[in-house]
Amino acid sequence: MSQTINIIEPTLTTETGHCFSFIESLCSANPAMRFSVWMNYAASLDFSSKNTVINKYFFRKMRKLQCVFLYRKLLNTSDKILIATAGRFDLVIFDWISRKTIPPNKVYFYFHWMNESHKKLAYLKKLAIKQPNLVMLGPTPSIIKIFETAGFKQAHVVPYPIAKITSEEQPVPQTFKNILFAGVARQDKGFGHVVDLIQQASQQNLTLPFTLQVSPDHHGQYDVKTKADIVRLSTIQYDYLERLNDTLSKEWYAKIFLGAICLQPYNEVDFSDRISGVTLDALSFGSPIVTTGGTWIARQVERFDAGIVAKSTAPTDLLLAIEKVIAEYSYYNHNALQASQILQDEHNANHLACVFEG
Repeated sequence: MSQTINIIEPTLTTETGHCFSFIESLCSANPAMRFSVWMNYAASLDFSSKNTVINKYFFRKMRKLQCVFLYRKLLNTSDKILIATAGRFDLVIFDWISRKTIPPNKVYFYFHWMNESHKKLAYLKKLAIKQPNLVMLGPTPSIIKIFETAGFKQAHVVPYPIAKITSEEQPVPQTFKNILFAGVARQDKGFGHVVDLIQQASQQNLTLPFTLQVSPDHHGQYDVKTKADIVRLSTIQYDYLERLNDTLSKEWYAKIFLGAICLQPYNEVDFSDRISGVTLDALSFGSPIVTTGGTWIARQVERFDAGIVAKSTAPTDLLLAIEKVIAEYSYYNHNALQASQILQDEHNANHLACVFEG
């Protein structure tokens, strides 16, 4: 393939979150492809694939303006463009800077999630007429349906890519070790509910071991409520709590799932049909999951019988679900390992890489 695929991800700075694994797995999928990744100027990471060029480009406060100039520049080349974490703002920019119809198989948008509204749909319908060749990608049918309804002819469900597990990393059966909250600490991921649970465990003098990853977002920040929850967490006397405050290497991150029960009391509205990278990571490494109903996460748990869907986010309901998984950990661990093999195929980055061969 002679064309370079320019991947745009202004927030990419470290391995925090799933931006890095998303992009690295894509770049590693096909060594014959060439990639150029445009990321934050302060990025401190590298890619294992030799077919990838790194461009430290974006400043946080200027990134929107920088996008305008970069998108315009790349439109005037023969290379392809992938907006890795696309939003409506990206569509508006391309609409604004395009003086003529963008050619087929030139610009690709991967929408991880999208809220539908009449205003957005009206705008999308106008854009689909003006720019019919834009390629819309997303991990679930509900996202793609929005673009199909708007009239885009190139709208495809493409599984969210996950890193390939090497033969050395293949998970094996485990015994129960701890209860894990993994990833960035945010309110929509139920961090406040997790702190409530720790407080309940302390009040009941339980000895359940917890490991909480208390990482900030890619800007190194927390939202106001999460800040308050972290302060509250520091006041709870519980001897069986381990806090992981720093960003973990991908090797160490993979290890924290071994023998764990992954706790995901995520917001039902925000994650009703939104992919969770933590869910895919947990199942990939054989970790059973405790979550709550009405989410994409819950449907994966039920699909593989790889954990328990709790009745609510209340500490008593979460504890009951956790105790059930601990009592039959070998069973749920086995099912999670079976899920790992299936998900490695379903979410292979080659599915996304093949899109660019058109």
